[in-house]
Order: sequence, then C-alpha cells, then structure tokens
Amino acid sequence: MKPALTQARGALLREIATVDEHGQRRTIEVPVERPLTVYVDRRALVTLMTLGQLPELLVLGYLLNQRLVPDVSALESVTVDWEVAAAAVRTRRGAAALQARAARRVVTTGCGQGTVFGDVMAGLEGLQLPPVEQARLSQGTLYRMLETIRRQESIHRRAGSVHGCALFRGAELLMFVEDVGRHNAIDTITGWMALHDVPAHDKVFYTTGRLTSEMVLMSAQVGVPIIVSRNGVTAMGHEM
Repeated sequence: MKPALTQARGALLREIATVDEHGQRRTIEVPVERPLTVYVDRRALVTLMTLGQLPELLVLGYLLNQRLVPDVSALESVTVDWEVAAAAVRTRRGAAALQARAARRVVTTGCGQGTVFGDVMAGLEGLQLPPVEQARLSQGTLYRMLETIRRQESIHRRAGSVHGCALFRGAELLMFVEDVGRHNAIDTITGWMALHDVPAHDKVFYTTGRLTSEMVLMSAQVGVPIIVSRNGVTAMGHEM
C-alpha cells in the first residue's frame, strides 16, 4: 500500500536587484532555499534546507535512505505545507526504528549540513549489488548520458547555486532533480523509485556533485550499481 502524498509546490526562483562589476544595475534570478521541518507522528525529526522541487518525494526518500522506515508501505501519508514550512509524516504502526536510530546523529559533508541517524556503516556488509559482469556502462552510453544532461533545461543553467541528480536506464533519462544539496536530490529520486516500484539493478545515478562516502552509501542502499559524477570522488567514497 502506497502513502498518500500532497503536491505542495512553490516558486523555485526569485528575482533580486543587483549591481554588476561595471556598476550597472540589473535583475538576476536566484534559487529559493527554504527550510522544511519533518515531523514523524507529530515528533520533530530534522529540518532539511531545500529548493522544494518535489518535497514529498524528498521526505519519503530521506526516511528510506536513513533506514527510519523499512519501505513505503509503512507510511500512511506525507503532507507538506509551505505556509508553516513543515512536512507531517503519518506512519501506519509507528516508526519502530526512529527512537533508536535518532539517538545518534552524524553531521555529514552534504552541502549546507547533512544529518544521518545511527551507525552509518551498520548493515553495509549485507548490501547486495549486481555482479561486475552485469553492471557495465559503455563509453557510447556514457557520452549520450552526458549530452542529455548538457541539453537538460535546468535551474542551474538559469541561476546556478544548485546541484542536480539524474537516474538513467542506459542512455534514457528517467528522472532529473535539482536541489541546494546533492543528498537532497538523491533522496528525492529514491522516493520516486520507491513510490513507483522502479527496479535499481539496471540503473545509473548521475550527480553534479562529488561522490562522498555518504553519496556512495545512499546509492548502494538503493541498489543502483553505477554512479557517475562530473566533479570527483573522495578517498573514503572510493574505498566504500
């Protein structure tokens, strides 16, 4: 059973008046960063700083990637209200893992500041990904992916200051999301995949941001075997 989701939407860009390097006044667009406090069964959990492109999917993916809920069937609804900057999550039987895992919080290297709950390495040895023979990406497919991203209409192209993440099947773009943090974007894609029962074994994640250990772990938890970054990888991300 899938949770009921609102479809809260807000402006993603705002015009501001500036003075450029020549002393000329002009108007530019900037991304709208906003706080979203997540409440699970009326208990405040975390405040996410987000662009708010698809906030319900962001919350859903965040709870899944933090392993605070086992799957989407554990949730009854996700309600986002931008007037109070809050997301109310209602579970079907209570989030059993919530109190235990929320006892430990780790500030991560996510843009702004990310927070993960509990032992980030717990259960890592149990993750199963497709064998190397199946998880392959041809040079031609990679080039077509990058060309698709280059042509993609984006907030970054208009205003900068955001990261983008995409989900591909071969060279086919399935979903593209932008946010102020790359971890938010991958959470949103995770939520979309879970809501629509999208298998992960033949997919590729693309991100404009660096591949930290957090990003690699999140991709592995979802089951996506290949990650592409145009930015680079940290040593811990590579080891993981």
